[in-house]
Amino acid sequence: MIQADLIIEGAAELLTLRGDPTRPRRGAEMQDLGIIPNGAMAARRGKIIWVGPTTDLLSALKPMAFSKRIEAYGKTVMPGLVDPHTHLVFEGSRENEFAMRIQGKSCMEIAAAGGGINATVAATRKAGRQELRAAARKSLHRMLALGTTAVEAKSGYGLDLTTELKMLEVIRELNEEGPMTVVTTFLGAHEIPPEFRRNPEAYVDLVITRLIPEVAARKLARFCDVFCETGVFSVEQTERILRAAAAAGLEPRVHADELTDLGGAAMAARIKARTADHLLYASDDGISQMAAAGVIAVLLPGTAYFLHLQRSARARDMINVGVPVALATDFNPGTCMTESMPLILNLACTQMRMLPAEAIVAGTINAAWAIDEQDRVGSLEVGKQADVLILDAPSHEHLCYHFGVNLVETVIKNGKVVVEAGQLLG
Repeated sequence: MIQADLIIEGAAELLTLRGDPTRPRRGAEMQDLGIIPNGAMAARRGKIIWVGPTTDLLSALKPMAFSKRIEAYGKTVMPGLVDPHTHLVFEGSRENEFAMRIQGKSCMEIAAAGGGINATVAATRKAGRQELRAAARKSLHRMLALGTTAVEAKSGYGLDLTTELKMLEVIRELNEEGPMTVVTTFLGAHEIPPEFRRNPEAYVDLVITRLIPEVAARKLARFCDVFCETGVFSVEQTERILRAAAAAGLEPRVHADELTDLGGAAMAARIKARTADHLLYASDDGISQMAAAGVIAVLLPGTAYFLHLQRSARARDMINVGVPVALATDFNPGTCMTESMPLILNLACTQMRMLPAEAIVAGTINAAWAIDEQDRVGSLEVGKQADVLILDAPSHEHLCYHFGVNLVETVIKNGKVVVEAGQLLG
């Protein structure tokens, strides 16, 4: 018999998210949650060792003297949520811009008034490491209480070597500190810094010749991202940066076609980026090329909602042609100030017509693929980390349907309870 130090039993629905381990879910596969009614699971030393019906529990498992046993009768058990696109580390806030947008001010008008990305850059450059770490840790705790157990975090509010390295080092420290899994992305090409505004090509050269080599040499990031958009970095500049990053060992990702159809989706397919993110204006051709190349679409409905864009990414079209779709918060101080993945799942359903099952796949196993953590998180399968949520809900649909409240009752990270009765422990 298998010995377990953690046992969860009696779940009305246990969502395994099991499937093809060689690629993210596509098309109709995104509706398959691998549900076990009256489900149970067990873990030992932080890893899942058994998943199955509660009726098979006694014959399959032997509890240890110190085992923790959790009854989940009438509740839903599922993998921890994965947030594959955040701007976690920054200083300051930009709530004044929120009111300006409500009044119809454009991004250019906000920037002219001292707002925008460069406002956060100025504050982040001045901030000390302890300030940045404390603020980011607070956000991670909020995310954890809302069911996120793994997260991607970008730099990009430094736009100079010193501050970008400072941000990346803070992200690494947060991952080492735990309990959250934090995966790092270098986003030095987030905006043209003020000192290079008259010569953006010089900044592109700086990113390629100085920043990327230093980040890679120090092993501070797994991915490199670029904000490919009109008025920021062109498709040609983005491709140059990302090819240099790939040559240095950083896997490409790209902010693509968020505000205009610039051809970012097609470029992401051409260079075989792991993800293309946003995609509100992605063309039919760009979407088709992403499907053929296997590029994951990371969609950010919270940003379109927050910015009053009256437009959504075409999730249904992407799913129909075979693009793997993931969801993320885009947590950042200017254009999407939320740590809540459950809210994002609701917006995916209400704004992009994704089915609840599709949204859950996009926020778990496909999101795990988006950050190259699919072998460890995103599903409840033997050998993976015991990152588990227990929802105060009789079925998975409630996570998307019952919005504006936190249905996450218990969070287990690496086999240890870190949130109980909705409260963070320790």
